[in-house]
Amino acid sequence: MRADRRRRLERAGWTVGDAGDFLHLTDEERRFVDTKLALAEGLRRWREQLGMTQTQVAKRFGSSQSRVAKMEAAHRTVSTDLLLKSLFRLGANQRDIARFLNQKPRVHAA
Repeated sequence: MRADRRRRLERAGWTVGDAGDFLHLTDEERRFVDTKLALAEGLRRWREQLGMTQTQVAKRFGSSQSRVAKMEAAHRTVSTDLLLKSLFRLGANQRDIARFLNQKPRVHAA
């Protein structure tokens, strides 16, 4: 959010924050969420780098395209274990994982 808009909202009595503020997440919970999102984004980027579709990845995993889509969206039913194992199964190594975790997250429009 632009600084001038934020100041205007705060002057009008609004509290400005993010989803973590709204949900009252602890620092540890925020870091966990950020990590899961980074792994999910890394999985999508890795799949695209391999030139594979979600359907092709699903076949390799013995799963469904919709499950791969949920993995790439960091759906609540997807564990971080599954994201890591999937990245390793697609050939990523620990350095690749570290790079995903250190990249700036993409900003999505609401």
